[in-house]
Amino acid sequence: MSRTQESIEVAVAVEAAYEQWCRVSAFPRFMSGVEEVVPGPAGTVHWVARVDGVQREFVTEVTERIPGERIAWRSVDGADQCGVATFHALDGGRTRIMLQLDHTPHGVVDLIGDRLGFVAHQVHRCLQDFKQHVEQHGRAA
Repeated sequence: MSRTQESIEVAVAVEAAYEQWCRVSAFPRFMSGVEEVVPGPAGTVHWVARVDGVQREFVTEVTERIPGERIAWRSVDGADQCGVATFHALDGGRTRIMLQLDHTPHGVVDLIGDRLGFVAHQVHRCLQDFKQHVEQHGRAA
């Protein structure tokens, strides 16, 4: 299993950042690499993503949810991965989001891509995309 950790600060309150993070069906509108996200039965989510030209489909389920603090998930079909995002209040109504993603590369291409940092690069880009989105639209409803 390979681990990627990344954090980012966003200029919105914790509640707004967490709320926007939980709106996964909106991710394809602003997040590079995410092509489709469809909520499914029993809290599952079907994902179609493209990482450096390779399309991946997988289904995840939320394994832990603490509103405004933490959300964790794991794959139940497709790509072998799990992750957790935590939300930390900072001064001035800002939030630090810390993301940890564990995944198992499959095949030679995945192993090479992982060692070259493609997944880490994609995670970094996705957090930058999220920052831009949440700072433009991140007011808690």
